[in-house]
Amino acid sequence: MAGTKEIRVKIASIKSTQKITKAMEMVAASKMRRAQERMKAARPYADKIRSVIGHLRVANPNHRHPFLIEREAKSVGIIVVSSDRGLCGALNVNVFKQVLTAAREWQGKNVELHLCLIGSKAMQFFRRLKLPVVASTTHLGDKPHIKDLIGGVDAMLELYRDGRIDRLFVTSNRFVNTMTQKPGMLQLLPAETVDAADLQERWDYIYEPAPDELISSYMLRYIESTVYRAVIENLACEMAARMVAMKSATDNAGKIIDELQLIYNKARQAAITKEISEIVGGAAAV
Repeated sequence: MAGTKEIRVKIASIKSTQKITKAMEMVAASKMRRAQERMKAARPYADKIRSVIGHLRVANPNHRHPFLIEREAKSVGIIVVSSDRGLCGALNVNVFKQVLTAAREWQGKNVELHLCLIGSKAMQFFRRLKLPVVASTTHLGDKPHIKDLIGGVDAMLELYRDGRIDRLFVTSNRFVNTMTQKPGMLQLLPAETVDAADLQERWDYIYEPAPDELISSYMLRYIESTVYRAVIENLACEMAARMVAMKSATDNAGKIIDELQLIYNKARQAAITKEISEIVGGAAAV
């Protein structure tokens, strides 16, 4: 059994760690609330613009935008959204597993893969793999701005315009609740129709000004808002996962402290008993 001094040192060390994890839990809880507010603000616009763009695929405009035309998939691009920091459980790992599963499926069909990475954790993971990385963005902070994402998104769109990729996906975590975050993959290009069953067989929007100018502008807004929403939602997931992970670490530290305290008490009692025995033995000898 370890000495009482060693046990006291261990207890003090774990108590210091427990204070850190408790502080990180409280910080994550505070940031999660703000991230949830930004996520809720971004969702309605992103959902509506995705619905409108999806409708354009089954409409009959005179101008058919290249981003709405389906091509045979010979090359695929994936925008991977991750966090910049760790200590958030299996949040990033779940996204990476989904990307790797999709990569194996596409490569099994002899389809090339191109990645755009958002977040330091994605950079650290995928740089070890033999997958081409077109662009990367890191250190977005707790308040990411859409202008910080445009560079990487434009690089993928340039590949799509040139015909070097035929599908574009974005993969990130989706916020369900504080305890549940699920990885998901959404097809950005060509845009998918969300509710085609509710649409008429032949119909179209009324465009003002010209449809080519309006649709081109709208397509860029759709892509940027969808990627921005994925980043914002992933940030809310990160804070929720970190809060849960730090609470679990704090609780586990408390259990370890209780166990060490029990061991310390036993060791201290044994030392006292030994001293009493020595004193009694010495008195008897006299």
